Amino acid sequence: MAASLSAGAVLSRLRSRPEGLSEEEASGLLRVVGANRLPRSREPSLPAKLARQLTHFFALMLWVAAALAAIGGMPQLAAAIVVVVVVNGLFSFAQEERASRAAAALAELMPSLVVVLRDGRRKRIDTEVLVPGDVMLLREGDRISADARILAANRLLVDEATLTGESVPLERDAEAMDHAPAPVSDATNLVFAGTHVAAGSGQAVVIVTGRSTLLGGIARLTGDVVRRRTPLQIDLDRTVKVIAACAVTSGVVFFGLSSLRGTPARDGFLFAVGVIVALVPEGLLPTLTLALAMSATRMAHRGALVRRPASVETLGATTVICSDKTGTMTTNQMTARVVTCGSEVARATGLGWNPDGALLIEGRPLTEAERRRFEAILRAAALCGDAELELTGGRWHCAGDPTEGALVALARKGAAERGDLSRWMPRSRTFSFDSQRMRMSTVHVKPDGSFEVLAKGAPESILRACEAMTVDGVPVPLDAERVVGLTRDVDALSAQGLRVLAIAHRQLDGPMPASAEDAERSLTLLGLVGLEDPIRPEVPAAIERCKVAGIRVMMITGDHPNTAASVARAVGIDANRVVVGPELPGEDDALAAVLESVDVLARVEPEQKLRIAKALQGAGHVVAMTGDGVNDAPALRQADIGVAMGITGTDVAREVADLVLLDDNFAHIVEAVEEGRAAFDNTRDFLTYHLTDNVAELAPFVIWALSGGAVPLLLTVLQVLALDIGTDLLPAVALGAERPTADVMHRPPRGSKEHLLDRHVLLRAFAWLGPIEAIASIGAALVGASVLFGWAWGQRLPSGGTDLAALSGMVFASIVLMQMANALECRSTTRSAFSGGLFANRLLAVAIVIEGFALAAFLYVPALSAALRGDAPTAAGWAIVAVTPFILMGAEEARKAWVRRRAGSLRRL
Repeated sequence: MAASLSAGAVLSRLRSRPEGLSEEEASGLLRVVGANRLPRSREPSLPAKLARQLTHFFALMLWVAAALAAIGGMPQLAAAIVVVVVVNGLFSFAQEERASRAAAALAELMPSLVVVLRDGRRKRIDTEVLVPGDVMLLREGDRISADARILAANRLLVDEATLTGESVPLERDAEAMDHAPAPVSDATNLVFAGTHVAAGSGQAVVIVTGRSTLLGGIARLTGDVVRRRTPLQIDLDRTVKVIAACAVTSGVVFFGLSSLRGTPARDGFLFAVGVIVALVPEGLLPTLTLALAMSATRMAHRGALVRRPASVETLGATTVICSDKTGTMTTNQMTARVVTCGSEVARATGLGWNPDGALLIEGRPLTEAERRRFEAILRAAALCGDAELELTGGRWHCAGDPTEGALVALARKGAAERGDLSRWMPRSRTFSFDSQRMRMSTVHVKPDGSFEVLAKGAPESILRACEAMTVDGVPVPLDAERVVGLTRDVDALSAQGLRVLAIAHRQLDGPMPASAEDAERSLTLLGLVGLEDPIRPEVPAAIERCKVAGIRVMMITGDHPNTAASVARAVGIDANRVVVGPELPGEDDALAAVLESVDVLARVEPEQKLRIAKALQGAGHVVAMTGDGVNDAPALRQADIGVAMGITGTDVAREVADLVLLDDNFAHIVEAVEEGRAAFDNTRDFLTYHLTDNVAELAPFVIWALSGGAVPLLLTVLQVLALDIGTDLLPAVALGAERPTADVMHRPPRGSKEHLLDRHVLLRAFAWLGPIEAIASIGAALVGASVLFGWAWGQRLPSGGTDLAALSGMVFASIVLMQMANALECRSTTRSAFSGGLFANRLLAVAIVIEGFALAAFLYVPALSAALRGDAPTAAGWAIVAVTPFILMGAEEARKAWVRRRAGSLRRL
């Protein structure tokens, strides 16, 4: 509303005056409207957040296990479990804190002080006491403190990039508009909280403050979005509950069996605790946390920074990627490709703002005569603008408007140096670009004292101001026929996906023009320039990989639909139908139906991205959404994977996102999806590894109970914990760091019914690898008893002393050695461990070596050996134990070979 009212009418409605409010009026309003502060959602306190990490279901299960161990007279076991829970809780707490800074980042967009008029006097006040009706004084470099209506402007340019993503500073004035624009950010007489004054100065009366501002609405919307739980979190909860139910049920059942066999209650309770501890993979959470952190580190090396480790696996479940165009699929380096002068067309080589390149006509360099004919348009391209090119760190950068930077680079390719030209024809006046004129112009003083006007802008705007055009270096009248021909040229360039600018000039013998209207008339067209934001060369291949992987890629951009369609076709996205933002249905169901059949959306406002994300999620998709502006924050938070730009993105977008592209490159999203899929596969692999161990650990307790004590307990509860935490942890983490397999992007995204703990994992761990480990380890102890102690079947095994400690050490050692072999086998469910090299995963090789040293420490360090109650095997005992890993590897290699043969037979059918 304020945009369509005069400045006086706005002041009247706010009961203010050009000299501002009085102190009494401002104080009274402050009590009514409240402080000028952005809304922040109430977050749990730090102790509450930490408590949540220590009391989730898996942690509670471990707390119970620790309590049972303490009650059962095993304080060392209880302490060890408590350490596992606390360390993992602290690590998860630290990760959560890193991901909760979005609101703080939004708040930092508000300055702390602002200059206002109070009682007609300039006064610097705290931003929080600013109220509607206050008159702010704006000057270059200021951050604007509230939404306000401009009262007076002196060449005022405002940078709204933090709010809208628009990288070009926009001219703002005090003139009332014919109607209130939609969106309101398009108003030419309004400024908004969180934006910057790029140039000039002005005065503006505050309309709204705090939560009522445009920025406040975004902050409120961002805070209201509740993050969906990741597929991994949901699946892990399910897995943990299944394991917990199995562990507790087994403990109760075997406690009952031991009681029936007359086992003393204390021993039966000890047995039940042992069963529960054996079945609970205490190392699962720390292993998963470390493995995801390692995947995140690997992704950072590939150009994608993960802010929440749990998001790594979510990437693997992604079904739709909603990507921006500019800077993500394109280089975000505007490049001038074509320049015309009359009937002559030259093409420019090179990329972006790098001035290295040349102008070519039909593939050959320009002749001297041709260069002279292009001289005027190249001179105008260099001088009519404010951008500067800078070479820093071996790379060319543009300080200013990217399009103007491309024109400067184009001019240098034609030997028109801006610095030399500026000294020869210094600028004396600038008429800045605005959205109504669709052009800008500069006035320069020539060596003879006359003036020359240089103008550039949209072709239709420039042509309306032209009365002649240059043909072969000579001005000719711009008649209707020539206008039709030029329009055809513009359409042809636009069809190539180029943005077209027209450049014109005017020689003046009279005084300097006083206004843009005086300067921009009776122009002579110099020619056209076609510019493009080149497609990143790796993007088409990345999108093709997405198609093969069953992932849909949608382009969502604020750009013109023709440009969006051209870029979409070039990268391989279906652009047969393009829907623009204003055409999107208001009803959620209708919106979801549209999104199912359209891959390119243009002229989309950032606020619409939130609805798009929700609609896709409502249709069952796992959504990755890119964004860079402050108003992209709600959509980034809503998406399953919010992807922010590392170069062009705002701090707010980066803080709320799950993934930050360090160089804004779309291809890195696809690489991250590949890593996410590998993370899911790896999680299954080390879960199989852990569960195999659990079966082997449980076997001695089961045999002890079922034999009524005839077979002594060959593994202690502390040995079980030493296996889970002391020896298994590092190999499991190394399995989590396994690199993606060649076929990981040749299968569709995993469905919602595909779980970590599925029947394949259960069968492999509980019905194959686990029983093999259990039988081999117990068998090794029985053979050892026969060889070492002359034990014969039907006799009781040693039930105490050094003989039992020796047998217990053999069981412990055989399980560790088989877990070393199991780690190699768990790298793949079907591929031989010897395929591609037994130790191709170097981290796993190191982990296995460390596991060997840990085994030696547990057996040969007296204090550890005494605590675990297991002695080191003799030489004969080691010879027996050394056979067990080969048994496991042989059996698993045979199974894999059978699976590969069966798969090959099915493919041939």
